[in-house]
Parts: sequence; C-alpha cells; structure tokens
Amino acid sequence: MVGSQHDAYAIPELATDMAGLTLHGLTAEHVDAYYALVDRNREHLTRHGDYQELAAADQAAAHAELRNDPRPSLRCGIFAGGVLIGRIDLVAVDPPKYGLGYWLDHGATGHGYATTAGRALIAHGAAVLGATDVFAGVTHGNDESSAVLTRIGFEVAEVFATYTRYHRSLATPPRA
Repeated sequence: MVGSQHDAYAIPELATDMAGLTLHGLTAEHVDAYYALVDRNREHLTRHGDYQELAAADQAAAHAELRNDPRPSLRCGIFAGGVLIGRIDLVAVDPPKYGLGYWLDHGATGHGYATTAGRALIAHGAAVLGATDVFAGVTHGNDESSAVLTRIGFEVAEVFATYTRYHRSLATPPRA
C-alpha cells in the first residue's frame, strides 16, 4: 500500500487517460456544484427506478452527505475540463471486495467518461487499497451502464428480478 491508510482515501486529483477528465474526492466544498448537478438530472437519474433518494434530496441533504467521511469507501466527482459532470464511488463492501457505483450528467453520457473514470478508479483501488474484486449492479433496461461495465472488463455474475450483478476480478488489468 502506498502511503498511510489515511492517504489512500484522500483523492485530491486522480488523472485518467482521457485529456481533461479527472477524478477528485467529492467533499463538502463541492456541495453547490454537486447539488446543481443532481437538481438538473433528477429525471435522468430516476428513469430506470434508481436514485430515488438522491433525486428527492434537497441542498441540506446533499451537504450532509458530502460532509460525511466516506472511508473506507472512495467517493469521487468526475470532472471534465474542471466542471463536475458526475460521480463515481468505490464502495468498501467487504475489503478487498468493493462495489462500483456511478452516474453522469445526462449531457455527458455517450462520450466514454464513465468507462474512463471507472478504469481509473478501479486501477487506483487495486494499487492503493489492495482491491481484488469489484461488483456492480445494473437495473434491467439500463443498457448504457451494462455496456460501460463490459468495456471495463466486468462479466455478468448473476441475474435477479430487477437487476443484473456484474463482477470484475482484478487479477487482470482493465481492458484498453
């Protein structure tokens, strides 16, 4: 593990292999931009039945969420050209097993941002946190998110009534 355990959770900026796309630890200092992002994406976030609680949140709830320390999980904003366009989390389910969650601004979809951010955060989790496995769930009908996970190297692990669980073993690097 690089640095101290505390350093492992501090992500001031994590570069990606896409010019201008970076990840930053999402904190209370980002609350105004984060709330504005949520506010303009309420319909987009809930179109498959997900993110109901987030979409119903007011600015005080968003501030409270970002004030809370996510450790041992990683909570990051996805920034394109310095503008917050989404969120991606590596959730400590049962370390070294983690869950991946992400969402993008409606206007930022279809540009490879989620794929690129996912690769970067997973690589960081493997290198710094010792993550060995990552899981993600996708609600049926969200084909775009399923495609993101497939591009990152996830495979279907199990199909449930309302969603599909994906798994990515980190024994091999993410696909290019």
